[in-house]
Amino acid sequence: MAHFELDARRMFCPMPVIRTQDKIKELQVGDTLEVVSTDPGALNDIPAWSRINGHKIIETRDMDDEVFVLIEVCDS
Repeated sequence: MAHFELDARRMFCPMPVIRTQDKIKELQVGDTLEVVSTDPGALNDIPAWSRINGHKIIETRDMDDEVFVLIEVCDS
């Protein structure tokens, strides 16, 4: 298991979700991905995409105009 980060700052819908999807395709089951975005919609969009695709949301937070979403890659 490994931890990865995705910088999706200054990208707007739907790019944070698309970049998340593309990155998760490269990862293994059990890996974690933390997505950082300045798009407030990512706080809802990325978790929704993750649930639909069978991945686990470990944490979401909004801090200093940035959104953080921590995802565990699951077998989907």
